[in-house]
Amino acid sequence: MDVLDAMRGRKSTRAYLDQPVTRATIESIFDAARWAPSGVNCQPWQVAVVTGTTKTRISEALLAARKARQPENPDYAYYPKDWQEPYKSRRKATGLALYQALNIGKDDAFARLKAWNGNYHFFGAPAGLLFFVDRALSQGAWVDMGMFIENVMLAARAHGLETCPQASLAEYPDIVRGILAVPATRALVCGMALGYADAGAPVNRYRTEREPVSAFTTWHD
Repeated sequence: MDVLDAMRGRKSTRAYLDQPVTRATIESIFDAARWAPSGVNCQPWQVAVVTGTTKTRISEALLAARKARQPENPDYAYYPKDWQEPYKSRRKATGLALYQALNIGKDDAFARLKAWNGNYHFFGAPAGLLFFVDRALSQGAWVDMGMFIENVMLAARAHGLETCPQASLAEYPDIVRGILAVPATRALVCGMALGYADAGAPVNRYRTEREPVSAFTTWHD
């Protein structure tokens, strides 16, 4: 797959086929993604791959925490507490478009909750990825993590796979670390669903818009 096609065609996929992804395929994805740049070549990324029973344990534990109304305790704040424009409007438009794709009305709280809980099931993907970074590193390492994670998503497409990066899987990092025996010195950055897209699922026909180049670029000669 051409790299530009991979970039332009990437989207957050929220429904997957019941088809396993082999360990060899995932290793091939990481073998390409590891060439992401990083400051002074520190290569800060750590990844846990979860499938089968372990993935189910994580899903059940996260859902139990949500059901018990356990306060979220992420290792960092992904979103602002007070949304400002233009980000506020973009966020609202994204949510509306997603629920429209799922044919869920704005007043159907039960259906919305059920759809949201799909996050904790990795949207039915056969494999889940959980990305960690050493807390001893500074903000630059998180930039490096972003470049590595993007590489993972693009390399996955080259293998005929799709992904969905998920901040929701980092809401209860202590739960995830406990199940995976990951030391507290590693911060949980995010999770990711990985698998073969269910092309027939209505939710997978939904895609967010992007601003034109002119909206975010200035030129200085």
